[in-house]
Amino acid sequence: MKERKGFPVGMVWLVALVFLVWGHAVCSAEEVVVKMATLAPQGSEWQQVLQEMGAAWQKASRGQVVLRLYPGGVAGDDNDVVRKMRLGTLGAAFLAIHGISEIDRSVLALEIPLAYADYGELDCVLDGMSSQLEKIYESKGFVILGWSDAGWVHFFTKSPVKTPEDMKQQKMFIWAGDDRYLELWKKAGFNAVPLPSTEISTALQTGLVNAVTSTAQGVLLLQWYKQVDHMTDFKWAVLLGAMVMTKSTWEKIPSDVRPAVKEEARNACLKLREFSRKSEPKDIDVLKKQGLEIVPVEDAAVGEWRRLIDGVVQQVRGSYVPADALDSAMKLRSRCRQKAAGTGNP
Repeated sequence: MKERKGFPVGMVWLVALVFLVWGHAVCSAEEVVVKMATLAPQGSEWQQVLQEMGAAWQKASRGQVVLRLYPGGVAGDDNDVVRKMRLGTLGAAFLAIHGISEIDRSVLALEIPLAYADYGELDCVLDGMSSQLEKIYESKGFVILGWSDAGWVHFFTKSPVKTPEDMKQQKMFIWAGDDRYLELWKKAGFNAVPLPSTEISTALQTGLVNAVTSTAQGVLLLQWYKQVDHMTDFKWAVLLGAMVMTKSTWEKIPSDVRPAVKEEARNACLKLREFSRKSEPKDIDVLKKQGLEIVPVEDAAVGEWRRLIDGVVQQVRGSYVPADALDSAMKLRSRCRQKAAGTGNP
């Protein structure tokens, strides 16, 4: 009897099984493209660090996670970016405080003007609140990958500003899109002009505004020093930021890769925070060489600002900033101060 030619039946089933497993592996390893927006300028240290983070993501995921970065505000202001994230057009963003608060206002408890004396106080309070804040944002469909900041915010103005009355004479930029925030400033007697942050340069050039609250780094990078001549020398607030990803994008990333993605994101956030804080004195020196005048603020003037802020805080508690978040932040601040002074434990 002649021997039958061709593959034995068992071999056919084995080949079919190999193709089935291989096909499943290919599907499960499908590339996840994370579209991330940031206001950080093209070519800045911020963009570079984020690009390095993207390369680390790609390496750790064996090519499964790819970062596509949109720097320099090309995707719009932070409120535009949050809207696009909700629509699914963008998957992630590095947001400043205005953008983070578009999702939930609890974070504003960390941005109360003159509330924190130094970086140590803010870091201590953020460490105590970050876990709860991250749960709040996750419940709203967003994952916080890391917290960062761009340093201390100051007033940068066309003419010297020391007191609240001085600032009331200015046309002051505020973030557009938040009517309650605008109302607070106007109610306090300030001439607030709401604009997207992407339009500040043009507004300064045309005289639509002549005062901005920003960091020295921001004024230098965006060349606003060409239109503003003075910096008020007190620590108004730290410009907080966070790297945020939509939960839907996060869940597309394979579960075994997510820890590495989050670790690299947090490393990038810490690197940017340290860069901003260390560069601040040098940035101010560069601005001074460009002709910027530093305006000293006496204790009496600081007292006027504190009284103004204290009155506003009472108005916004519960109506603008969630009461539980604000109360938690202030209690933590007291404990952090006690710990720093060596008189108690947080």
